[in-house]
Amino acid sequence: MRTAIYPGSFDPFTNGHLDVARRASRLFDQVIIAVYARSGKPGALFSDQERVALATESVSELPGVEVTTFDGLAVECARHHGATTIVRGLRAVSDFEYEFKMAHMNAHLAPEIDVVCLMTSSRHSFVSSSLIREVASLGGNLEGLVPDHVRAALEKRFATA
Repeated sequence: MRTAIYPGSFDPFTNGHLDVARRASRLFDQVIIAVYARSGKPGALFSDQERVALATESVSELPGVEVTTFDGLAVECARHHGATTIVRGLRAVSDFEYEFKMAHMNAHLAPEIDVVCLMTSSRHSFVSSSLIREVASLGGNLEGLVPDHVRAALEKRFATA
């Protein structure tokens, strides 16, 4: 079985993340969306458990895709789950330099684990979790940018903020 992990903070899970997860699920038998558990990190909008729940509902119809948390190195998470590949999404050239450095560090730490970068579709290339949080905090329209249940969670979070 070919297993990959797709690590990230997913705060919140966007349609760009869903696009990468969907395409990764066609390449691998099992894709584990690994939500980085960073409880207490300044600026986190949703708790670890909330991010797992939002991601789980987002990918519920994708066969072979599951969601878990991890704390530590992504390569250790990959080893723990028997994954031979780490999936990352690239939106723009600005993402490339960071992902390039991370891929080489991961290769140093775990040469047996490959990194595969998937280009996000053009309709999601401008979407980032931080931009979504900012637009949501200002009451902007998020339709088509995040799954509907994530949009509802954001609206609820900022209605009480």
